[in-house]
Amino acid sequence: MQRSDEREPESDLDVDTDVDVASLLDEEGEASGTRADPATDATAGTADSGGRLRGRLPDGPTVSVRSFLLVLALSIGGVVVGGSIPIVGSIGRFLGLFAVAFAIGLVGSRRRYLEVGLAGAVAAGVAFVLGTLTSVFAPVAVSVLSDFGLAIAGVGVGGGLVASLLGHYFGRDLRSGLTRDV
Repeated sequence: MQRSDEREPESDLDVDTDVDVASLLDEEGEASGTRADPATDATAGTADSGGRLRGRLPDGPTVSVRSFLLVLALSIGGVVVGGSIPIVGSIGRFLGLFAVAFAIGLVGSRRRYLEVGLAGAVAAGVAFVLGTLTSVFAPVAVSVLSDFGLAIAGVGVGGGLVASLLGHYFGRDLRSGLTRDV
């Protein structure tokens, strides 16, 4: 049996090195107590982007693909249900996105602004383009989309993003008010 300092590394990750990991994570040698020379340091102008910024970032992954796909499916459902309301028309799509994002903010324990905003933007953009295709005679719809397709999708994406983010914000605000001690 070999001593632990004499054994062969089992993988590349097991190789013992003399690198100070803390000095790699903190900028300008804050971990070792020494300051880097600003003349030789390539990131001298970005002193706030190193160790101080790292402390403000959340630990772990902030975006989950699984939660994004769930939010996207719910957002598509909200767009379809909101768009099927006869009197309000396409504004109902935004109301459906708002309601879905509000519910996610109210029920969820984590902030999911990125997932909700991206899912709402995608769902509304696709809904606006498909709504244009189905609301006009097919050859005319193709002509309209070839001329104004990017603008139509942009309106849908922008409106969906705003509606989703506002809904999520208000849902989280209500959750915060309901769970806070009085």
